[in-house]
Order: sequence, then C-alpha cells, then structure tokens
Amino acid sequence: MSRPGFGGGELPAVFPDWSPYQDLESAARAYLRDPDIALEALGGVLRGASVLGFTLERFVNEVNGVWQEVVVCDGSRLVLWHGEDVPPGEGPPGSMTSSLRVVPVSTVTEVGCRRRLTRAENGEVRVDSIDVYLLLTSLDEAPPGDDMVGAPRHDALRFGKTLDDGGAGQIARLEEFARLVASVVGRPLL
Repeated sequence: MSRPGFGGGELPAVFPDWSPYQDLESAARAYLRDPDIALEALGGVLRGASVLGFTLERFVNEVNGVWQEVVVCDGSRLVLWHGEDVPPGEGPPGSMTSSLRVVPVSTVTEVGCRRRLTRAENGEVRVDSIDVYLLLTSLDEAPPGDDMVGAPRHDALRFGKTLDDGGAGQIARLEEFARLVASVVGRPLL
C-alpha cells in the first residue's frame, strides 16, 4: 500500500523507523520525505550548535498529503521544523509549506509525559503509547470575542507515539526527548 507524494512519487503507508539513528541527519534522511528541506532550514538556525536530542513525526492525511515535523533541543532552544503538503486547489500540484519556529527553553513552564502501560498474562509490563506536552508561557492563538470560552489558554507543544504509529523504539526516543527537555527547564542558561 502506498500514497501519492510530493513531486508525484509514491510513499509507503508505513514509514521507516528513525529511532535507531542517534544523529539528526541520519534519522531525518531515514524517515522524512523531504530531509534536505528540513535539514537546510534547521541548519540555518542551529549554525553548529550541539543537538542534544530530537524527535520526528510524519503522517499522511487524506486531504493535505504528507505532514512532517522535526523538533530539536540544543539546551537553550527548541527548534521546530514543520513541512506540509498544500491542499489541492490552494497552490500548484506538488506545493508544500516549510515552517520554522524557535522556542526558548526558558519559556517552557511544564513538561508532562503520560505512558500507557499494558500487562501481559505473564506479568510483563510494556509501554504501548506515550503522550508528551510542553506547556509554554505564550498564549494559544484563540479567536477573539465570544468564541473564546473561559480564560486564555497557554500554548503547548504536543507529541505522541504508539506501537502502531512509530513502534517501541520511537516511543522510547520520545520519552528520552521529554526527559532531556525536563532536565533543562528551569536551569539558568550559561
């Protein structure tokens, strides 16, 4: 089974596993459809900074096509790259967006990590999904006026992996990333 991709190529419905790769470039080249675009955008911001950890995401959506994301932590910043196919009718065929966002780690106020555990009949426990959120000091973009219910909400970055979407390796790598970010939140920057 495959799906149409950027530039008319076919994409596998199941993506290769990036979790065995410890360096960003190898992981991006193994997993992303557009690694050169992502790495160029990230490199322009990182400019030689050490990559302490990262996480990757990619999925195919029936309307927009491929959605890709890379999040890198260099100890003082989170650098997020996001690439997404443009929906049909909103640009020439094969168009995509490439977005970059830099979030200072000092703006992360909370790191949350929820693991779903399952217990086999033999008593062995395994993690079958993980959800991570990073709560930021910035406010979520909400519509003005009466459409907004309650007080303004803080912006959050959310990431998730399951056994079906990423497998045990990517679950472990996302948990490792959450622990890295948690370890630098609230520490004075040198």
